[in-house]
Amino acid sequence: MSKAKRPKQQGIQSIEIGNRLLLALTEASHPVMLRDLAAAARMPASKAHRYLVSLARSGLVEQDPDSGRYDLGPFALGLGLAALGRLDAVTIASQALRGLAEDIEQTVALAVWANHGATIVRWVGVDSPVSATLRVGSVLPLSRSATGRAFLAFQPEGRWAALLKKELTDNARHGDRPACLADLEPELAAVRRHGVAHTQGFITGISGMAAPVFAADGTMALALVTLGYSATFEPDRGRIAQAVLQCAGRLSKRLGKHPQP
Repeated sequence: MSKAKRPKQQGIQSIEIGNRLLLALTEASHPVMLRDLAAAARMPASKAHRYLVSLARSGLVEQDPDSGRYDLGPFALGLGLAALGRLDAVTIASQALRGLAEDIEQTVALAVWANHGATIVRWVGVDSPVSATLRVGSVLPLSRSATGRAFLAFQPEGRWAALLKKELTDNARHGDRPACLADLEPELAAVRRHGVAHTQGFITGISGMAAPVFAADGTMALALVTLGYSATFEPDRGRIAQAVLQCAGRLSKRLGKHPQP
């Protein structure tokens, strides 16, 4: 027997209508004229003006007396800062891991920047981890793993320069590549261009991919990572990349990062 549908909860329509104006202001990212704000909220200018008067009284919006343009008010800014203060990037991102793993049918993980570099902090395997050598707490190479390259591409050089210099020296000593920054720079340029890092063979038979998740201030909060056996991963790489990028974008938005035009 199918479950009975829950009755639709009653709300206050005027609040929902006013929220359309707040959403339009948020998406505009700059002060807006009444006519443009009304159009974005899909309502007549006269109706929008009445709502804006009430929103201004509560501090949710404010109007510039010289230009007449509207912007978010001090109370709205306070709400936003309070919400950001309650966000834990790893907790928020962890909630999305299971869905992504099931969608792409690959192992997925989260990595953060810690004292020793790119460090795995969450792991969700579809069936079982792809390698017993990688687990929560593992520190991944900066130059040879997709996770490390994502951090190199989207973090300030000052955060990783010393660690990378030591790693490249070790690579040269053991005959691994890249052995110098000049070898690595084209790879990092490609990561920035495509928004996602990809490697194959860092672990024999394993492919990896990593995309950055950004915080509200534009800094890289963590890396969203997927790993899988190359035999099944590589033929499906385009779809996997798209899913990982979309998930990383949603998480960045959830953490307060305004999307780029």
